[in-house]
Amino acid sequence: MGVVLGYVATLGVYFCVYNIFAFGLNIQFGYAGILDFTVITFMAMGGYMAGVAALGPSQPGSGIYYILGLSLPWPVALLVGAAAAGALGYLVGLIALRRLRSDYLAIVTLAAGSIVLGIVSNSNSLFDGSEGLVGVPQPMNGVLKLTPNAYTVFFLGLCAVIMVICWLVANRIYRSPLGRTMRAIREDLDVAEAYGKRTFRIRMTAMVIGCVIVGIGGVLTIWFVTALAPAGWGTSETFVVWAALIVGGRGNNLGAVVGSFLVAVLFNEATRFIPAISSLPNLIPEVRNMSIGALVILTLWFRPQGVVAERKARFFEVPLRTGSLEPVPMVPAPATGSGAAQ
Repeated sequence: MGVVLGYVATLGVYFCVYNIFAFGLNIQFGYAGILDFTVITFMAMGGYMAGVAALGPSQPGSGIYYILGLSLPWPVALLVGAAAAGALGYLVGLIALRRLRSDYLAIVTLAAGSIVLGIVSNSNSLFDGSEGLVGVPQPMNGVLKLTPNAYTVFFLGLCAVIMVICWLVANRIYRSPLGRTMRAIREDLDVAEAYGKRTFRIRMTAMVIGCVIVGIGGVLTIWFVTALAPAGWGTSETFVVWAALIVGGRGNNLGAVVGSFLVAVLFNEATRFIPAISSLPNLIPEVRNMSIGALVILTLWFRPQGVVAERKARFFEVPLRTGSLEPVPMVPAPATGSGAAQ
């Protein structure tokens, strides 16, 4: 029973984390139309900075080196990770959002992710290079003294609380004038500029807020697995987050929840039960990617708005009362010139 409880709680943790990722990407893409194809890079930045903020100083001779090396409490480490992801998002947005749109913007985000990946992997002094961080302390684990399964249930509760907060923030932004302006920019940036909207500033706001939320998901990830390496935040992880948002429905946070369950939990976990074949060691990951890709294609073909479509605002015309306005008879204009004088 304890094993089953731990397994279900683990799935719940990943469900909450992918919801947070989808909320952040939804603010960027679903609200403001920003094609962020390296969203997982901001997850890694949040996780790394939260890790070095809580690991303590690196021990000489241990072979593990990283910056900061602080021993901050876990709530402060959470804020550090979120702020670091937002700062990286601001830097990328400053370069990409001022002059680039659509496909060119997506290419720049991919290039930025590759640059960050290369720097982190090849610089041992930042986050121990390609080996990554290990032994990151978990929140309240030493204080509560719980069994592994019981702590997983506790961590699930913590993730659920943070997920609900991110949900409320994302919904609040959606219903605010800022959110309406973001969606206007998503539909037509030139028209929004013609109406005097500061499109660059608003898109930067969406970029940074989305990165902060994704960074919070990265902090929860490194806390749960107690480790993070560059091999764990590749292109496939970004693909899963995008697939969840496309399948669930962009511009709708409920759609992000549905997509996270279908893609990140149901499809991602169901493929683990495929019988392993010794001659095909990569069969399960390949089948997982193919099944998620097929789900995305089918969704775009049959229901491009996603499982839960974005609710559009409705505007009603006020009908005129019949008989209140009488038609004005056409009166010919008086003749002018020589013909009138006669």
